[in-house]
Parts: sequence; C-alpha cells; structure tokens
Amino acid sequence: MVEFENPAAFFLLLLIPVLFFLRYVQIFQRVSFRAVLGDWGGDYFEWKGVMFNFFSFLVRFFEVIAFIAVIFAYANPVIRHQEKVYVSRGADIVFVVDTSPSMAAKDIAGMSRIEAAKKAIRSLATENSGSCFGLVEMAQEASLVVPPTMDRTFFFDSIDRMQVGGLGDGTAIGTGLSMAVYHLETSKAPKKAIVLITDGENNAGSINPYTAAHLAETKGITLYVLGIGTTGSVPLEYTDPRDGKFHAGYFQSKYDSQYLSRLAASGAGSFFSIETINALTLAFNSINKGESVIQSYRMKNYDTHYYYYFLFVAGILFAFAWFIKRVMLKEIV
Repeated sequence: MVEFENPAAFFLLLLIPVLFFLRYVQIFQRVSFRAVLGDWGGDYFEWKGVMFNFFSFLVRFFEVIAFIAVIFAYANPVIRHQEKVYVSRGADIVFVVDTSPSMAAKDIAGMSRIEAAKKAIRSLATENSGSCFGLVEMAQEASLVVPPTMDRTFFFDSIDRMQVGGLGDGTAIGTGLSMAVYHLETSKAPKKAIVLITDGENNAGSINPYTAAHLAETKGITLYVLGIGTTGSVPLEYTDPRDGKFHAGYFQSKYDSQYLSRLAASGAGSFFSIETINALTLAFNSINKGESVIQSYRMKNYDTHYYYYFLFVAGILFAFAWFIKRVMLKEIV
C-alpha cells in the first residue's frame, strides 16, 4: 500500500491553476524582449504557426508535469512492508523426486508427471513459509540439489530447473532415500520428513529401498511415498538434456502401487496413489497437516521510498523543456 509521509506537500499543486490565472489576466508575465531580424524596409523573420504553437505547448506541458513530479517527491511516497520473521524452527522436509524419462508421461490432467509434481511442491512450500525444504533428484543416480533451506527463491529456481533424463534412465529409490536421510538425521527441527515422488520400482543403485526406509524410521524421519501415474499406454514427450534429442511417442506404463505401498509401510510411513490432480492435492494437504509446527515469529516492518524516481522524471522533463526552448524555439534563457 502506497502512503505519503508528507501529504501536505500536495497543497503546492494549487500554485499551478493560480499561476495560469495570473498569466491569463496578465498580472504575472514573463519579462521578454522581442528581437526583430530583417533588412531595412524589407521582410523580417517571425516564426509563428502550427509548429511554433506545438513546441510552446510542449514546453509548458513538460514544465507542469515536472513540477507535479517534484511535489510528489516532496510528499515522499513510500510502500510499507511487513515480513514474518520466525524465531523458532519449523519442519525440515526433503523431496526425493524421480527424474527418469518415464516421469515425462502426460497422464496427470494433461500435464507430465514431473510438471504435476513441481506444481504441488511449489504449492506446499508456499503455504509453509516457516519450514525448510530440500530437494534430491533421483534416476539412475541420485543427487542432492538443495539441502534443507528457507531460501524460497533458490528452492523454487531449483524446482523450475528440474527436468527428466538428466541423471539417466533408471530409478535408484534406495540411493535417493538414503541421501535424504543423511541430510536430515542431524537436523534439530521438531519434525523431519521425506516425500518420495516416483512412478516406478527400484531398478538402479546399490542400496535396498526397504533398508533406506527403515533407516528413516529409526532416525525419527516421517516417510511419505507418492506413487504418481497410471497404467497402460500413455503419451510421452521430453528432450534429453544430455544430448539435446527430442523423444516423443507412447510409453507402456507399468506403475506398481503395491510395491510402493509396501515400501511406505516398511518405514512406518504413508502411501498415496496419485492418478489425478485432485489426488495429488489431497496427498499434499495431508502432508501439510502432518508436518505442521506451531512456530514463534515476529513481524519486521520496513519501508521502500520512491521519491527519487519522481525526482529523476522531473529532471528529465525539465531537461527536455530546456532543450526545446534553446534549440527549437531559439529562446535565450
């Protein structure tokens, strides 16, 4: 919301109609001397007409707008902001997201599985401003992209850059879960959770997913497993970031919900089968409710001043008016 710290400055706007009125009744006029250039007894130079009137009007217009801009600057416009600063910790949540090529299958309300996951993650992170979020990408290999952080800009940028195929063709669920556990086990957060989003069985990596899930339980980390996708023939499109090749066609999805359900149970976690956007929304609402933490916070107030923008505009307009007077109208000021 824009406020003015010196609103009384706007009374100076009354000077504009007063000045025009005084000039109209010829009480307040500029002192000027007419210089006539011409031969003796011949025609002399006199510039009148459409262009002269246009430039004269332009000068007055620029001067009036510049004067108004100066008054606005003197009124000191500010936008007051409030920021919630947390003084206690919220939950630490790490997303382990499958980025194998099958996640490019478009069977979630016309979106690819990876795009639906991105959208849901963004929604959850936006609603939970006091929690820390991390990201592990998982395919044939697993990579920690973002350690648990409250920096939403960095986290969202990393989510946006996430794409299928970058870590190869495969699903190393055990490796991805283990990496998330490793970066959460020493956390002092009151609640810790891993959200696994995948569409397949473990077929890569050297770590057994059941072992990783049980490890999460022993470390006090809640496990959520989201099996995303449908079975059958589904359209698939993606560009491989490693070689730039575009792939399109139909993918025979063999999504096994029973395997993922058993995996969640082995870590005393929860399993959600995601075949629609509504199911995805309900799953993330459940996660949001389960990982909510009552936090202490204080409100930080700060102002952003904008007077210098108006001064800049006024300076530009006065410069234009001066240029037109000296160069176009040939006035000697």
